[in-house]
Amino acid sequence: MRAVDIIRKKRDGLSLTREEIEAFVQGVTQRSWPEYQAASLLMAIYLRGMSAEETGHLTGAMVRSGATLDLGDLPGPKVDKHSTGGVGDKTSLILAPLAAACGVIVPMMSGRGLGHTGGTLDKLEAIPGFRVNLSVDEFRQALRCCGCAMIGQTAQVAPADKILYALRDVTGTVESIPLITASIMSKKIAEGIGGLVLDVKCGHGAFMKSRADARALAQALVATGQNNGVKSSALLTAMDAPLGRTVGNALEVQECLDTLRGRGPKDLESLSLTLAAWMLVLGGVAESLDAADEKVQAALASGRGLEKLREIIAEQGGDPHVADDPGKLPASPHQTFVRAKRSGYVTAVQAESVGRACILLGAGRNRVEDAVDHAVGVVIHTGLGEAAREGGILAEVHYRDQATLGPVLELLTSAWTIGDAPPEKSSLILETYRGAPA
Repeated sequence: MRAVDIIRKKRDGLSLTREEIEAFVQGVTQRSWPEYQAASLLMAIYLRGMSAEETGHLTGAMVRSGATLDLGDLPGPKVDKHSTGGVGDKTSLILAPLAAACGVIVPMMSGRGLGHTGGTLDKLEAIPGFRVNLSVDEFRQALRCCGCAMIGQTAQVAPADKILYALRDVTGTVESIPLITASIMSKKIAEGIGGLVLDVKCGHGAFMKSRADARALAQALVATGQNNGVKSSALLTAMDAPLGRTVGNALEVQECLDTLRGRGPKDLESLSLTLAAWMLVLGGVAESLDAADEKVQAALASGRGLEKLREIIAEQGGDPHVADDPGKLPASPHQTFVRAKRSGYVTAVQAESVGRACILLGAGRNRVEDAVDHAVGVVIHTGLGEAAREGGILAEVHYRDQATLGPVLELLTSAWTIGDAPPEKSSLILETYRGAPA
């Protein structure tokens, strides 16, 4: 069947058959569909949507585009976590070693930055020598040795998703519930896990701006996981302001290390520990969320989480001394400050503006082929709800190129809103969705 006919059909708002969706995915994987036709169908799906049945067909086709891993020879529960993407969202580097330290096997296949949000792989590659492109055999060995491996998609697992993920990033088709669902769940189903915790971001800095859209995505993800034999739960979490105090790859790695020492920002620590606790529950390591929370807290307080991260870094070729010497991380040559124009209280920090500023600095990509500068980024000095004084520092900008500063500072200055009174405190976790017992 011709690609153009499938594109036209979806463009006109009609449902695609399983065979048509299989043809699309095979065409993308085998490169018989040129990128401009694949991008055209992605845009048609973005504009016209997909039914639950179509989304299921797309997910299945993407799983079948490559190999499905069998991790049954590794003793212990296999549980992963996935975030839909946020600004300063660095929880994977904290919760993965904590969950592994508590007896969960964590086979984590992560992604790179998408749109204005950061990516776990880009953060990991800020660690000197860290390898995210492990073979399947190396992946297994890392899991057997450390109980955790954090890698990119292998060529064997859901190769269609890797191609489509990169195309979505640069064609304005990221914010689509069917495409997000199929992208996330295809590689998670294919990686051989038994449980999955989903962090669905909601707010100005998320791809899902409204709670209704975030709720629909959470329900679609949980249902797709459950229907494929993966115990799944989802947390809706707020993403109006950046998570933690840093945005930018090396800066975020350092903040994760601080958090594993018990010295991180409370919002980042709290969310990371909650997500890790859910992983223990889905893996059957703890009977209740309270019991799981106790185990995770103990792993943090004892330093076992930090030691586990050292093991993971060493196993994947990185320098484990980074955990004790932040000077080994990339550092930008220049810093400047964003200062408050008036005194008062910070009533908003627009996460998307901060994320876009970091893209301009070079911490992310505008095009698929763009290189990432791991050293640049933003450190938040005065966060949401905190008191600001006229001329005081709101943010510290780590930059390399003077030419980027003008638009960066403009974006960051507009990101902070200062009012006369502090905003009402709100919960970071908005809603929770737990799949039906399998």
